[in-house]
Amino acid sequence: MQINPEKLSLAGCLVSAIAATTGCQPQQQKAWQPNVIYIMADDLGIGDIAPYGQTRIHTPNLTRLQQRGMRFTQAYAGTAVSAPSRCSLMTGLHTGHASVRGNIGVDPEGQVAMPEGTFTMATMFKQSGYATGCFGKWGLGYPGSVSDPTKVGFDRFFGYNCQTLAHDYYPDHLWNGTERVELPQNYEQQEVTYSADTIHSQALDFIRSHADGPFFTFLSYTIPHAELILPHDSIYQRYCEEVPLDDEIPFVQKRPEKKGAYGSSERPMASFASMVTRLDKYVGDVMDLLDSLGIADKTILIFTSDNGPHKEGGARPDYFQSYGPYRGIKRDLYEGGIRMPMLISCPGHIAQGVDNDHVMAFWDMLPTFAEAAGYRGQLNTDGISFLPTLLGNGKQAEHDFLYWEFHEQQGKQAVRLGNWKGIRLKVGTDEPVFELYDLSNDIHEDNNVSDAHPDIVARLQAIIDSCHTESELFNFGRK
Repeated sequence: MQINPEKLSLAGCLVSAIAATTGCQPQQQKAWQPNVIYIMADDLGIGDIAPYGQTRIHTPNLTRLQQRGMRFTQAYAGTAVSAPSRCSLMTGLHTGHASVRGNIGVDPEGQVAMPEGTFTMATMFKQSGYATGCFGKWGLGYPGSVSDPTKVGFDRFFGYNCQTLAHDYYPDHLWNGTERVELPQNYEQQEVTYSADTIHSQALDFIRSHADGPFFTFLSYTIPHAELILPHDSIYQRYCEEVPLDDEIPFVQKRPEKKGAYGSSERPMASFASMVTRLDKYVGDVMDLLDSLGIADKTILIFTSDNGPHKEGGARPDYFQSYGPYRGIKRDLYEGGIRMPMLISCPGHIAQGVDNDHVMAFWDMLPTFAEAAGYRGQLNTDGISFLPTLLGNGKQAEHDFLYWEFHEQQGKQAVRLGNWKGIRLKVGTDEPVFELYDLSNDIHEDNNVSDAHPDIVARLQAIIDSCHTESELFNFGRK
């Protein structure tokens, strides 16, 4: 869906949501105030990396991160697709309350903006005295909008403002704050400057320049989202040898004139694996830099993904079992679409080499980081701080339930209550369908037991109805 930005001048009026706001001033006395680096992969499945069972794609640095910290086994995304999942992360609100609940494009580039004055994670860090930087994909407003990264708490932004243009790894421009940075070496489909490498380099420079801290860095890498294109370097050549040629199904670009069209890939599976290993190298670079600067023990380092694995641009999630033991991929509210890898480390503060089954979601990040940063302002959030779990002290509060919604494919809603998982499909139609699964013995969500438990169904239906607030832009496709 594309809409004219002129129609979005009153974005706060067009989007009916609960916006997080605060009138608090920066605190004068801080608590721990660790640096925070939040690394988010794009369309990476929980099964794509070795810490969660992958055996064919090499991710030694993520294994190193796992060994240096906690591996969470029940961590959830904001929802099953990019922009709304990121909005949930940034605002601390689940998708029944968040302002951005789907991917809506804005001409000539960008996505629908969050309302003016939206309080974000970056706002919280900035008010707490942190330097703040965002590197990679934004997708929560078009250039110059009221929710351009530099208007919602980020001191520095470098990357793609528009997530659709981020489909092109050799773009003709990127954004440095509000300045458009031309990349003439990529004009006329030349492939010279690989955007992911450039963005990564800028992020490392930001960390170096703020090593004295405190700083918050959001590394919103576009890898391994389609298109499945990258430099044909030693990493790529390795997978061309390891992935049998007979296993490949070449992807051919069909509509090159379409904005965001995925480029052709002769070896999509080798390319996908190479992109994941390249991402792993980025993580290793960050870890090595923190060690060399002597600030690893002063930095909370998080690795996750925005949603489940994709099947776009030639990707085949079945090939590498990208969804792990779960059902579903990107755009599904089954576990494979929303259960994420989550590795968190801070040597000397967070236990190393341990698993944790605490149930959490993206909207928990804001209150968690606010507590770590010593922020004392009021937060309007659906989240619960899990800092006690990270540090191993204090009593950990738990969610009564988790809620998600998705506004494509006739609309979907889901709720998790204990081990019960309810999914409402075809929400935007006159005949919605409800499915019920018991995750304690059906983690793949194969056995719909809704008929056997009408009382549980009624309870979950009531939770779903109570969690959804109306939105003019996001209404499950209803006309």
